[in-house]
Amino acid sequence: MTSAAPALSAHELTKVIGRRTIVDRVSFDLFPGEVFGFLGPNGAGKTTTIRMLVGLIRPTEGAVTICGHDIRHQFEEAMRCVGCIVETPDLYRFMTGRENLEHFARMLGVKSSETDRVADRVGMLHRLDQRVGTYSLGMRQRLGIAQALLGRPRVMILDEPANGLDPAGIREMRELIRGLAADGMSIFVSSHLLAEIELMCDRVAIIHHGQILRAGTVRNLIASQRAMEFHVGDVDRAGSVFTQRGVAFEKDHDRLFAAIDEADAAPLIAELVRNDVEVFSARPRLQTLEEMFLDATGGESVD
Repeated sequence: MTSAAPALSAHELTKVIGRRTIVDRVSFDLFPGEVFGFLGPNGAGKTTTIRMLVGLIRPTEGAVTICGHDIRHQFEEAMRCVGCIVETPDLYRFMTGRENLEHFARMLGVKSSETDRVADRVGMLHRLDQRVGTYSLGMRQRLGIAQALLGRPRVMILDEPANGLDPAGIREMRELIRGLAADGMSIFVSSHLLAEIELMCDRVAIIHHGQILRAGTVRNLIASQRAMEFHVGDVDRAGSVFTQRGVAFEKDHDRLFAAIDEADAAPLIAELVRNDVEVFSARPRLQTLEEMFLDATGGESVD
C-alpha cells in the first residue's frame, strides 16, 4: 500500500484564528485503497482539518496535495479528484433520490446515466424513485455517498458517516466503505465510533489540541500497548514475585497485568510456580483502540 504515491497528502497544516492555534502542524498521507481514520475529542481540530483538506477554509500554514495537485495553486484539478460529505449530506427531501442525483449530476456536468451506476454501488437503486423525505437516516447517508461518487473521485472524505445510525446501518456503512476501498478508492473518515474505526480502518491518527498524538496502522498501535494477563491464586504473593524480578505490574482482583512480551512469560510463570503461586492462565492482553485513545487524550471523550 505505502509503495504507491499518496492520493492525498497534508503537510504541516496549521490554522490560527486570532491568538488561538486550532490545528498545529498536522501531517499525514492517504494512500490508494486505504481507509484512514481521524479521531479526536471535542475541539481537537478534526472538522477544521477536514475543511482545510477540501478548500472550505485556507490554512494559515502548510499544504494539501490531492492526486498530485496542490489545492492552493491547482484547486479545480484537485477538487475533481475528491468526493466529500462534510457533516450531513446536502439533499432535497421533497425530491426523489433520482431527482437529487440528476440535479447534482447537472451541476457537475456528468451524464444523467451515472445516477443508476452510483445508486447501484451504494445499494439504493431500488429506492431511487421515492422521495428523500421518506428515507431513513442510513439511506440518506448512502444517497449522499452516491452523490459524492458522481464525479468518479479517487479520494473520498467522510465526516462522521455512521453518525446516528443503528447497528445494522453502521454495519452497512462499514461494508460500503470497505468495498469502495477494495475498488482502489482512498477514504478519509472522521468518526467518534472507536470500535467501528477499529473494524473499518487500515490506519488511524489521533488528534488532540490541534496536534496528532499517535498515528499508524490499527494493528501496530494496539500491539504497541501489549501486556500479559496472569490469572493467579494469590495476587499478593504473585505481586511479590513480580517485584523481586523487577517486573512492573497492575493488579485487578485475581489478575495481574505485566508490561512484558509473551516470550518473556514462561520464566515468570516458572518462578510463580516455584513460589507456590497457582497460575490458572496467562495470555496476551492487547489494549483496544478505545483504551489507547483514552490513554492518549488523558481520558477526554470524542465528538
